[in-house]
Order: sequence, then C-alpha cells, then structure tokens
Amino acid sequence: MTSSCTVIIAPSDLLATLKERTGDVNSEVLAFSDSDALRALEVITKRRPRVVALERLFAATPRGAALINRIKADPSLIESEIRVVSHDRDEARVSRRTPMEGAPGAAATTAPPLDQRGTRRTVRFKIAAQVDIVVDGNTATLVDLSRLGAQVVTDNSLNPSQRVRMLLSDQVGVVRFNASVAWAHFEISPGKGPQYRAGLDFVDADGQAVDGFCGRHKAGI
Repeated sequence: MTSSCTVIIAPSDLLATLKERTGDVNSEVLAFSDSDALRALEVITKRRPRVVALERLFAATPRGAALINRIKADPSLIESEIRVVSHDRDEARVSRRTPMEGAPGAAATTAPPLDQRGTRRTVRFKIAAQVDIVVDGNTATLVDLSRLGAQVVTDNSLNPSQRVRMLLSDQVGVVRFNASVAWAHFEISPGKGPQYRAGLDFVDADGQAVDGFCGRHKAGI
C-alpha cells in the first residue's frame, strides 16, 4: 500500500527550496541529498511514497537515471509517482512507466543492483590485489572496475562531485580519461593509516580500452 509521504532527492543546497515547492501540507516530506541515493532508495522501498521527486539536474545524471529506472522496475512501487522537478521554476514532469515496467516479474530482470553508495549501472569486477592507477597525478589502488566507473583507495583527499583525471597503465598500453567523484569517505585502515575510499563515474573513457584493462587485471584470472 502506498503511503501519503513525499520523498525528495536533490543536491543538498537545493533541498530546502524544493521542499517548499514540492511539499504538501497534508503529507510528510522526506528529503535526501543526491549523494545519499542508496538510503533514499531504502526508504522509498520501505515506505512506498505517493510521490518521489527528483531535482531535474540530478535526474539527468547517470546516477539519477539509474535511480529512476530502479524505482520503475519495482512492482511494489507501481503506484508511486516519479516527478522530475526544477528548483527555479514551478514546473514538473512525470516520468512515465512503459507498460512492462513494474509488471510482475519485471524487477528481477530490469532492476540494476545497488552498490554501497548508490545505484550501479553495469557489472563491476573485483580487481586483483595491488593494481595501482593514477588519479589526478596521485597513485591510487584500484578496488573494482567497470567501463563506467571504479572504486579506488588513495592517501590523497577526494571530494564528491570533484572532477579528476584518470590514467590506467600496464604493459599493453595507457588509457587516459576524465571522471567525477560520485562518493568519498575518510577511513583509517589498520596497518595503513588514514586514507580515502571513493567511487568514480567515468566521463569520457574508451569503454573497450577499459574493458581490456579490466580483463587483464580482474581477480581470479
């Protein structure tokens, strides 16, 4: 059963504005920043809100699109209306489901799996131990990799939404491209000290070249 609440997902600096524009005095409003998409999805799945509103700039990103598709693919959320809203205009559009989306059994085949910080759009492979790459001129250890993104650990500070330069290099060749930091957190690892763990969304990577690098370095080969 759908609840009367509204869930809003937007960049943190736009949440207050969107709550005023989107909120209903007769409905509970739950607001989440775009960097907290996984927690938002957990609440959406549990509460089954009447409306899920995504700020239009976030909705246009790969992570926003993946979140929309994940909601559409869940049969239990068939009655939840997905709205794409603007922080600077009193307008909204409804993201329509196709006849197959949300149908019984559809979630098993169309819903993308989730990672620890948000939605994942393609299969990501665990990388063999101690494969180092270069992120913005600094060495980073590659944890997992797909043609669309990666998880890395580095001694150097990384911040969400930061644009970085990537370099993957081995005996076969070098792959250079740009990426955006999707999430990052500081941690203290036993025996290694302070470090940053981050998820990267690739901007202009050569998918075939990244696939080749992944194939040569993924764990278990």
